Amino acid sequence: MTEAKDPLVVIAGPTATGKSSAAVELCRQIEAEVISADSMQVYVGLDIGSAKVTKEEMKGVPHHLIDVLPATSDFNVYKFKQLAKAAIEDIRSRGRIPVIAGGTGFYIQAMLYDIDFSEDENDMEYRRWLEGLAKEGKSDKLYELLRQKDPEAAGSIHPNNIKRVIRALEYNRLTGERISEHNRQMRKKRSPYNFCYFVLNDDRKQIYSDINRRVDIMAQAGLMDEVKRLMDEGVTREMTSMQGIGYKEMAAHLLGECSYEEAIEQIKLDTRHFAKRQLTWFKREKDVIWIDKREYGTTELIVEEMIRYLKEAGIWIS
Repeated sequence: MTEAKDPLVVIAGPTATGKSSAAVELCRQIEAEVISADSMQVYVGLDIGSAKVTKEEMKGVPHHLIDVLPATSDFNVYKFKQLAKAAIEDIRSRGRIPVIAGGTGFYIQAMLYDIDFSEDENDMEYRRWLEGLAKEGKSDKLYELLRQKDPEAAGSIHPNNIKRVIRALEYNRLTGERISEHNRQMRKKRSPYNFCYFVLNDDRKQIYSDINRRVDIMAQAGLMDEVKRLMDEGVTREMTSMQGIGYKEMAAHLLGECSYEEAIEQIKLDTRHFAKRQLTWFKREKDVIWIDKREYGTTELIVEEMIRYLKEAGIWIS
């Protein structure tokens, strides 16, 4: 007799596809709570640039892993797994269903398949050397190192994603194995959860249009003032929190490296590129249920379809 697995719901997808609203509406109907899988919303004070869900938008649904770390602290997949596991246990202890919602596919994969990461297994001297190259403006050399060590990984990681480039090089140094091969093996792992993994998608042009509009709204809401306040409080551009899209570009403007208009256009461009990479990631994932927004039209109809899948999987019984 097989052991019963705990239920878990994932709502993922590229940025600006309505993940947060779908998660809230679903949770209101199935007695569930949201766990954010967003690498920036975890930080206190990063509100506008991270498109952080507001109290009003939560509609009374409890949200976990939002506003839990100061902007000066580091955050990575290891810490995400620790916090997310604790949140799942808390939610399950009250007889409710955890719903992981967000666009950081690496975090979702790590949680869903219980992939092991150890914060201690790092060659700090090597990491500091790699980070030193990045700070000296030699990120192209970093990327070339990765192309030599792991061409497949280099093909899937953007050259400007310094954090992931360093992670891949560190992994190769520590284990002698290519991280691309490690990722391939991890995708074969079976999940300890009874899950439904939804990925929201839309017409590519529509996603890009929504992204551009969202950035304009962020600008009008005071993104530049938010970044200036963070920098005045001692958050430097080298810190993890300031590596997020919207923050690093606006920091460059505030430091005199580009005009305000150039920063806004760069945020739009970087976000569109990010959405494209997100889609590429989710297309490689297994056991994904794609939800094309064009087929449903409203959040309510999307949630109805999700509930149908949850009932079939035995995750939700009304």
